[in-house]
Amino acid sequence: MSVSRPKPASAPRVLVIYKKSSYQIYVRDRRHALIERLIEARDRTVAPLLRAHRDHLRALEQARAALSSLGARASFRHRSQPGHAQAFDLVVTLGGDGTLLWASHHVGPGVPVIAINTAPRDSVGYYCAGTKAELRDVLRDALRGKLEASELARMRADVDGKLVTKRVLNDVLFCHNCPASTSRYSIRVGGREENHKSSGLWVGPAAGSSAAQHSAGGRILPLRSQQLQFVVREPYETKDNPYKLKRGLVPPGQVLRLQSRMRAGRLYVDGPHSAHVIDMASRIELQLSDEPLTLLGFRHHRDRAR
Repeated sequence: MSVSRPKPASAPRVLVIYKKSSYQIYVRDRRHALIERLIEARDRTVAPLLRAHRDHLRALEQARAALSSLGARASFRHRSQPGHAQAFDLVVTLGGDGTLLWASHHVGPGVPVIAINTAPRDSVGYYCAGTKAELRDVLRDALRGKLEASELARMRADVDGKLVTKRVLNDVLFCHNCPASTSRYSIRVGGREENHKSSGLWVGPAAGSSAAQHSAGGRILPLRSQQLQFVVREPYETKDNPYKLKRGLVPPGQVLRLQSRMRAGRLYVDGPHSAHVIDMASRIELQLSDEPLTLLGFRHHRDRAR
């Protein structure tokens, strides 16, 4: 849902979380010989890497200049660096959706976030308020309190009674460690319980419902929805044992419970970088979080489910 946001005080404290480009990671940092040779040969498979790298570096320079001219006290942090964001008036992410998802795990409730797509020719930027071409205007409007704020529901995940995170914005994937292996688990929600064999399942809040959940057959939920959605991937059911819990919604106050029936399970949180080992008989609980994310200038408003 949309929420009002007060104008920040003078000299607002801004945290900029940025990514490294793929070119910087594979060529500059890791000296990946094959990718270097492909770039030298101008192979089309790696053609976007250098272009996106240059776009990203220009956006970083523009952000530094813009924030300085706008009177902000800006701190720049690479997204792999640890640290929370509670001491700041605004968090800016420079990259794409992956950078926003990464940063959102460090942002508690009440701290507004704005995402800038630094390489729009090579990145979707679904969560982004603008591209590098609009960077200064978007930052100015954010600092002046002129951008609409959307309060996005997040999801809480617990494993064996221990909190994993309260800040899942997109989704979690629960599945076998190996994508070619069958995922075995029990699922319980709304008083019904089933044992499943499948390729795993997606679970997430409304903001992520247009991504993997939708691709796997789920609904696109209104952004203001407080329901979670689960969608089973490639269920292995028989005529004698059809599944009732292949997809569905989990209302606020209700918990989706999973129990692993495999020795090598994984719980992937908002992408591949945060993976948690799930052992035989481990229990996973998923429910609405009490820590929504405040996102500024989110342009993909959905008024109704599709």
